[in-house]
Amino acid sequence: MASNFRFRGLSGNVMPPVIKALIIINVVVFLLQTFFFSMFKIGDYSLGDMFFYYFALYPIGEHSNFYLWQLLTYQFMHGNFWHIFFNLLALWMFGIELELMWGARKFLIFYLLCGIGAGLVQLFISPMFASPAPTIGASGAIYGVLLAFGLTFPNRPIFMFPFFIPIPAKYFVLIYAGISLLMGFSSSGDNVAHFAHLGGAATGFLLIKFGDAAGIFKLTEKMFAKKPKQDVYGNYYPQEPKVYKSNWFKKEPVVKTETQSKIIINGEEITQAKIDEILDKISASGYQNLTDREKHILMELSQKIK
Repeated sequence: MASNFRFRGLSGNVMPPVIKALIIINVVVFLLQTFFFSMFKIGDYSLGDMFFYYFALYPIGEHSNFYLWQLLTYQFMHGNFWHIFFNLLALWMFGIELELMWGARKFLIFYLLCGIGAGLVQLFISPMFASPAPTIGASGAIYGVLLAFGLTFPNRPIFMFPFFIPIPAKYFVLIYAGISLLMGFSSSGDNVAHFAHLGGAATGFLLIKFGDAAGIFKLTEKMFAKKPKQDVYGNYYPQEPKVYKSNWFKKEPVVKTETQSKIIINGEEITQAKIDEILDKISASGYQNLTDREKHILMELSQKIK
């Protein structure tokens, strides 16, 4: 495990909405799996067995109980406390700055697609090197987040257990990917989906490099976009303007519309120069060195991104 944050507690200004929701959902599912489902039976099977049967990611093959939705649901299931603890710790440490830069919706789409990509690699590549087995866990999606962090902040120092020597994020990601690759070819029966890790990282790389150009994020945003409100006469209310979006590595200008020519947060006008200054500060010294006011501005902006 590694760290790039000085821990200050999980206060509201360091927990963006998507990461907060993902942590809550994963914890709730884990508690249900561990303490609740085992208490009830349906016929000869416990509720926990049936939950695993239908929602873990099962291999594809003859007499398999693979269902398409498992590519999504397996990401929210974990085998034990340490499995979920390290996954959610990594999500919190490396995902915060990405969500604040990209916006909640884009980060969520990226995270889920990385998990789906990891599941597909596990289904079709892993059986070539190991016996097929059900897969659970958010590790594939987490590896996508790690890859994105390494590409976005390549020179950010990461302290890697057990050596605690600062390693640039780009090398940290390469080391972890290399370990998964070696373990995937050499390990058998260790109950770790190494190729899913690689699949999540590879999916993250492809999304970063080609996701915007291919229109993947625009398509998914349209699918989940809210319909504009209408008044009693059938006229549409003005749409809320786009405020700020980071196009992965480069800053895009603030989009101003007729309905709102300025971005106002707590009575203060937030200019493009101010946004650039905050993002440059994150790139140079990390999110933890922002002031409370700067963190609040980022949180407000991320909430407005659609």
